[in-house]
Amino acid sequence: MAYSSILDWIQFRDMMANPFYPYDTYNLPFDISYKLWEILGGLIAWLVNLIIPGNGLSTWLISDEVSNAFALILFMVVIFLVAFVVTLLSLWMERKVLGRLMDRRGTMIGLKGFLQNVADGLKTFMKENVIPRRVDKMTYMWTVSLVIGTSVLIACMIPLSERWYVVSYGTGLLIIMAIFALAPFFILVSGWAQNNKYSLIGGMRAAELMISYEVPMLIMIATTCLMAGSFSIFDIVNMQGDTVWFFIPQIIGFITFIFCATAEAERVPFDIAEAEAELVEGWQTEYAGMKWGLIMLADYLRGYVSCAMVVIMYLGGWLIPFASDGINGLLPEVVFLTKVWIVFFAMVILRGALARVRTDQIVNIGWKVFMPLSVVNLAVVLLLKFGGVF
Repeated sequence: MAYSSILDWIQFRDMMANPFYPYDTYNLPFDISYKLWEILGGLIAWLVNLIIPGNGLSTWLISDEVSNAFALILFMVVIFLVAFVVTLLSLWMERKVLGRLMDRRGTMIGLKGFLQNVADGLKTFMKENVIPRRVDKMTYMWTVSLVIGTSVLIACMIPLSERWYVVSYGTGLLIIMAIFALAPFFILVSGWAQNNKYSLIGGMRAAELMISYEVPMLIMIATTCLMAGSFSIFDIVNMQGDTVWFFIPQIIGFITFIFCATAEAERVPFDIAEAEAELVEGWQTEYAGMKWGLIMLADYLRGYVSCAMVVIMYLGGWLIPFASDGINGLLPEVVFLTKVWIVFFAMVILRGALARVRTDQIVNIGWKVFMPLSVVNLAVVLLLKFGGVF
């Protein structure tokens, strides 16, 4: 059981402390945040009371209303930190795997190369904030902010289990895909705002690429919701625990969705929007320093979301096949992230094995290959539903 909001958790917190309630009936990140504030707020209150005995501030800091408010703030920080660390680990994995594919060791700076990611991030944040003279400054800043902001939002919206989520929204993957689909418009406008023909070409390429692959993705998301009989992510995952993982009856959709998700995240071989060898850096050409670093972070966050959607829709989410409820409830977040990294590993292999696809080839593949395959996958699921298999 997953509550629809954090406020529900606050109302039923005392009830859920009852040991007879199931293990997954509460919001774990909020619980962690609440306990962190109990420690931190209690320490602050003790220090203030030590300096000014008998003051009202100490009592106010540990009251339920203040504790809930600060716990919500810490909750947002915890959710973002987990998504951020997962992204850093994905970046580290890609560097190491590509190094092995190219017959080299890859970066080795700190913890087998992991700290190189931290060093690169610090380097971009320390660079000068350069803004070209003739850009449309308001559009130039707002569009890239929206690209980064929406990427962070959807990454934080991905539930890691029935107890680790921001809010249990009934529309599930559709709301994630709706926010995911905003990026092409922001990227196109951003390319225009930079007053650079290469950026404009990159923005146009990105828009046509991402729109070409969003339509098949939406059809496959609708197909998965039809098979599960629900739009809810929790229902989709639990349905796979009761029957079979959806990649078995939807093998066509599974393979197609992986390629579409790779293209939607603008990864090789579908990264013609950047195409470093042809367009310098595509629509990102005039973004430097911290802005460029955050765009790269947003790209990897979108890659994480793409892999998470594959896991939720086709690979059973946070459930282990043929395992008991006790085992599945032990560390579901670790199970989910392990599956996500396995899918990301497959994307890295694709990057190392395939050459970049031309713009016309990308559009043709999207509309002439993946679009029909997504419709065929929908027809297969309809036959299974009418046949009473699901």
